[in-house]
Amino acid sequence: MPGIEKNNKMASFLISFYLSAICTLLIIKLGKKHFATLDSDLASVQKVHLEAVPRIGGIGIFIAVLMTGGYTMWREPMIGKWIALLMLCSSVAFGGGIVEDITKNVSATRRLLLTMLAALFGFFLLDARIEHIDWVGSLWRLDPIWIGLPLTVLAVAGIANAVNIIDGFNGLASAVSICMLLSLGYVALQVGDMFVLVAALMVAGATAGFFVFNYPAGLIFLGDGGAYFLGFMLGELSILLVMRNPQVSTWYAALLLIYPVFETLFSVYRRLFLRGHSPSMPDGIHLHSLIFRRVVRWAVGRRDARALMHRNALTSPYLWLISLMAVIPATLLWRQTWALISFCGLFVFSYIWLYARIVRFRAPRWMIFGKRK
Repeated sequence: MPGIEKNNKMASFLISFYLSAICTLLIIKLGKKHFATLDSDLASVQKVHLEAVPRIGGIGIFIAVLMTGGYTMWREPMIGKWIALLMLCSSVAFGGGIVEDITKNVSATRRLLLTMLAALFGFFLLDARIEHIDWVGSLWRLDPIWIGLPLTVLAVAGIANAVNIIDGFNGLASAVSICMLLSLGYVALQVGDMFVLVAALMVAGATAGFFVFNYPAGLIFLGDGGAYFLGFMLGELSILLVMRNPQVSTWYAALLLIYPVFETLFSVYRRLFLRGHSPSMPDGIHLHSLIFRRVVRWAVGRRDARALMHRNALTSPYLWLISLMAVIPATLLWRQTWALISFCGLFVFSYIWLYARIVRFRAPRWMIFGKRK
């Protein structure tokens, strides 16, 4: 019966995928008729599209996960109960983002506070709390309230915000999230954590259903609701996996999530200390923005929608590969603390080296795609 059980778990991915694809298609059709749901601010420093596009893709993902969770509750009540609690917590983070997508009137600070509130609910309802940190040959235990609580809340909110920050190009945040969720599912399978496995597969399937319409053509955008929902789920599931299963090193989660997290930390450092600006002020010099402007060159000089769409689509695969530099070793070495720490250091070094090369117009030759127009 293990084979049947695995098939049941895989059904979570497929059901969520089809539900998300159907919901996303309906949103695309209906969203174009409602101006409030469109991303029509085409002059912003971070915008790289020329047509108004629905930015409420997170609704399809959330509905698909919610409905698949209902199916799971019917088939496996114990797992379904935990998924229901997880969705209850996530709805707070998702709600703040989706209201911003529609009204454009929820500040970044309020969205962050709502995500922190969602993490607080997860801390008490799901026991999703950081209680220890692995080190080579030792274990650092943390006070559950004075250190564990604020660390957990800040970590989950930070990860959600980080996913929102990398959501700059078609397929970027969604594909990176799918890879991370599948890694979480794989490691959960190795240690027999069926709750994390099913939850990760559900969210990965729903995100894949959205991805087929988001990449490469950008028919719909993830939006703040989708980004905060995915980031919250990644944060919660990572904490639950490593804390419920001591054989999984806490550095597995650190390496798995290092691309969006370090992108955020580096952006704060760059804006605050190098440019003297507020960390919340948007700019166009994230790594993904630099790759778009200085590496993907074949459409430079043209601003028609077709050229911009192709250039947009060519940007994301570079970042997928950068993310996989962390996701693959994290997945293979999930219990080897010393190796995971080493790869974290290697990723940080590689990121800074690559960023410095590109920002000085010295991108490695192997990255240059096509010719200047």
